[in-house]
Amino acid sequence: MLHRTDRMGGKVMRAIVVGSGAGGAMAALQLSSRGTEVHLLEAGRPFRPLTRKVRHAEPLRRVGALGAERNITRLFPHMRTVRCGEVVGIRGVGEGGCTVLSCGNMMRTERGLREIGLDLRKEFDQIESLLPMCTVPRDRWRPITRVMFDAAEGLGLSPQVSPKAMDADRCADCGMCELGCKNGAKWDSRSWVEEARRNGALVHHEHEVQKVVLEGGRAIGVQTLTPAGTVTMKADQVVLAAGGVGTAQVLIRSGLGVNDGLWMDPVITIGGVLPKADQLNEVPMSWYLHRGSYMISPYLDLLSHFFHPAWRSVGVRDRVGLMIKLADSANGSVDEQGNIQKSLTEEDGQHLNEAIGIVESILSEAGVHRPFVQGMMNGGHLGGTRPLRPEDVDGMRPSDLPEGLWLADLSLVPRSQGMPTMLLAAALGLRVARTIVRDRA
Repeated sequence: MLHRTDRMGGKVMRAIVVGSGAGGAMAALQLSSRGTEVHLLEAGRPFRPLTRKVRHAEPLRRVGALGAERNITRLFPHMRTVRCGEVVGIRGVGEGGCTVLSCGNMMRTERGLREIGLDLRKEFDQIESLLPMCTVPRDRWRPITRVMFDAAEGLGLSPQVSPKAMDADRCADCGMCELGCKNGAKWDSRSWVEEARRNGALVHHEHEVQKVVLEGGRAIGVQTLTPAGTVTMKADQVVLAAGGVGTAQVLIRSGLGVNDGLWMDPVITIGGVLPKADQLNEVPMSWYLHRGSYMISPYLDLLSHFFHPAWRSVGVRDRVGLMIKLADSANGSVDEQGNIQKSLTEEDGQHLNEAIGIVESILSEAGVHRPFVQGMMNGGHLGGTRPLRPEDVDGMRPSDLPEGLWLADLSLVPRSQGMPTMLLAAALGLRVARTIVRDRA
């Protein structure tokens, strides 16, 4: 890899960005727009929506042939799962990371950030101005979703409509946002990857970074596993944005270590029954209510529908779900193979039981029939493995890392959010990239 030079003959800064989710894609976009030579490394392949596989798999689901969560990756190859206690950890591996597998929610989440002196309001403002922000009109909600919203209001829970990054006019109300949007209505970070490409960034798929290359106490590149073998790539700056687990794996293999402070934002959906509710035929999570340690939102959990035996007896038309997303304790750990050790604490259990009680009250008030069955508990927001401290905030990097090495994902966030985190991850990527440029000047 040879450095480019600018018009004045000076050396152009080269940066390697690892991961193309919200944080990595934003960092690559911001750096490439400032004249940096960017190489964006993605462990997975280009993403394709998975909705066709869902339809083909339905007959297998009915007879239990899909099995349990260990088979999720076989049906959805861009999802990686790992069992950690009562929670199934889920990661998105492929261009766009977890953004292609999300419901498009864009909430401002700052839990634990004010305590360390990190204010991301400017970044939130800028990112929201770049996105097709909207809310789903109430007349496009399914009747049961409207009734549950009214029930939550009647219980004094102050539900709110969900801000989303999507073009509502292009949305087909297929309910499969989390499996990739076949119509291109829902935003994901691949649009930022493409914009970075137009700025000159080079995108390398199936480049699984093994470790950071260090020399004289400084990061000078990465060693990456490719289809052609192991390759060493050099750079002036290395930005790890592979998520709380992927980034942790690279750090551990590089001899740099991580904190045992992993959080996951566990999700569990409570399912009830209402004939011909057709909850799948709408945008999921059209409204939400937030209670500090958790949020609640209407959601027909497809992972539970396909892979959770307790949900098998009810068809998708008659299933009604309300999701709980929990702000869990930061008490997990990761090893270099990506194995996770994580458990819910007694306090987590108390918050979860409180949320389940509220969900069951809403379902009952809305006329949804019992039995209310818990779905598969899974966690897809993985962070906290290399959190910022107050003294790190100005430099936007843990100060004990080698020079030239940066993190731009939820690894930096000390506490679980219990809310959607795409906007937060993107804001971190933006702030980190700006700091790299600032320090280079």
